Amino acid sequence: MTDTLHYTAYKDGSLISGEVMKKYQEAISVDEQVNNLVELGLTIDDENYAKQVLQRVSYYRLIKAYSITLKKDGRYMEGVTFDDIIDLYTFDQELRQLLFSLIENVEVSLRAVITNYFSMKYGNFGYEELSNFGKNMQTHEYVLDKIKKETQRDKSAPFIKNFTDNYEGGKIPFYAVIEVTSFGTLSKMYKNMKSEDKSAIAKAYNVDYHYFESWIENFAYTRNICAHFRRLYGVRITKPPKLYKQYRTHGILNTSIFATILNLKIITEEEQYKEFYFKLISLIDRHRKVDLNQLGFAKNWDELLRP
Repeated sequence: MTDTLHYTAYKDGSLISGEVMKKYQEAISVDEQVNNLVELGLTIDDENYAKQVLQRVSYYRLIKAYSITLKKDGRYMEGVTFDDIIDLYTFDQELRQLLFSLIENVEVSLRAVITNYFSMKYGNFGYEELSNFGKNMQTHEYVLDKIKKETQRDKSAPFIKNFTDNYEGGKIPFYAVIEVTSFGTLSKMYKNMKSEDKSAIAKAYNVDYHYFESWIENFAYTRNICAHFRRLYGVRITKPPKLYKQYRTHGILNTSIFATILNLKIITEEEQYKEFYFKLISLIDRHRKVDLNQLGFAKNWDELLRP
């Protein structure tokens, strides 16, 4: 059990008391980790195998993250095994890889669409001018600062060096800048564009920009979850996308991974989405114990996701 303590503190001359804070747990050995799991009611058929796994994947990443849906009142539910946790971990790992690949296709496509439209309308360096965007100066300055840092980070890249060393002023044109700009920065740039420009870009995907700007932000957020090996299973997305009414009637939450997948289906090229869909079906079929409710899947999920 984690110990707690009470503390008092002064703020602006006033006494604050009664706050309950947790004490950090001391590090324990892998052997102790396995013993602790057994004491909490987890069935471990092969303790040597469990120790080998915990030498490769940290207790915090594996056990803390993937036990959330398997416990009740601090103990594992009856019948839950170490292999069940491994199954969830493996499923989540493969789902991240599938989603990352699909989002990558969307990201590459979006960069091309934005580059072609924005450069033709505003020129190679139009991205520097606030007048070419909405009225949010703070967002514009934030984007320019991120672009500067991201360009500096990749300054040794041959195409960046080519512009800085061989072109008058050494400035980087938009069609090159966009290749080193993170998806998150690109999302903020798009959101700060003029409505007419957002609409024209979204039209390439047959989507209203009011939906599209929330989708891009959501895709960028989900992509970062996948890229940094964070958990998808049982998570509620903090950058939720807007959902079409036809999906909301099915009770689908826009804070779920399922909502993200539905929106990806709408704008992904047909063959790319088909490949994702059949791999997803295979993944789900290989992990029958996975509770798809933890990903926000609707009861008729296959019908909704089918190409």
